[in-house]
Amino acid sequence: MITASGARRWPGALLLVLLLSACAAPLQSTAWRQTPPADLRQPVELSTVPFFPQTPFQCGPAALATLLVWSGVEVTPEDIVPQVYLPERQGSLQSELLAASRRHGRVPYVLARDLDALLREVAAGHPVMVLQNLGLSWYPRWHYAVVVGFDMARGEVVLRSGGEARHRLSLATFERTWQRGGAWAAVVLPPSRLPATADELSYVRTVSVLEKLDEGRTAGAAYESATRRWPASIAAWFGLGNSAYAQGRYVEAALAYRRILALEPTHGPALNNLANTLLQQGELIEAERYVLAALAADANQVAYADTLREIRARMAARSVAQ
Repeated sequence: MITASGARRWPGALLLVLLLSACAAPLQSTAWRQTPPADLRQPVELSTVPFFPQTPFQCGPAALATLLVWSGVEVTPEDIVPQVYLPERQGSLQSELLAASRRHGRVPYVLARDLDALLREVAAGHPVMVLQNLGLSWYPRWHYAVVVGFDMARGEVVLRSGGEARHRLSLATFERTWQRGGAWAAVVLPPSRLPATADELSYVRTVSVLEKLDEGRTAGAAYESATRRWPASIAAWFGLGNSAYAQGRYVEAALAYRRILALEPTHGPALNNLANTLLQQGELIEAERYVLAALAADANQVAYADTLREIRARMAARSVAQ
């Protein structure tokens, strides 16, 4: 049973326990005090990144506008507010910010929940949007900011945050507030530029979301960038082929599918899609050869059988016409 005097002391005791537990998680920045990564020891600051002062409840639009304008999109935070601001939440969700960046023809990529990945993106010249919890785990105060620099020797990061264009914050304090926000961070890049820390399959999955927008033009350019970094990526070549096919660029689509078959000759989906591409180009005999190879790889695929029927129907129609 809690006595009256004990009840009066409880809130302070609870606060102390929560504060101590919030500091208990290991921090990368603490480990780096003695031995920072050799390739992150030089100070970095992206001075050309624009700054938009953040008004109350509008830190999300301002942070996203910062990244979009840096990437070459002409936009203001006021333009973005209707796309991302949720009045009932008095703020913006990460999903809304990512969707808005896609609508502006950019590729948003959510980073690994790792301070090393975040700083490596900044070192590569990419400003990083982050979500911080400036309050406590049980009483959050959410805030979006943009990391534009760091200095390991001083143990600091530089942010576009609130009303400050160069908000300097200790690396440890930043890491704590960032961890309390779920360690969420993202870059927003033009499709010609890949994140420095991108993982092949994660990046391809990210790009695939873009295929329904702007007729796949952004996705196609992003897939092409992915094939340059990962020339043996079947997933990237397949995405590039599908994007080109959807836009009626059959020569490019065929080249992408052939590249997959050079890597994996019995890749059924690539064989079938190449057959469809050749069908669109009127190359019926070659198309039949590839779809038969697809069926030899997997005879149970209904889509391959449908492709074969369509090719042979076109052959029959051509024969009658002659």
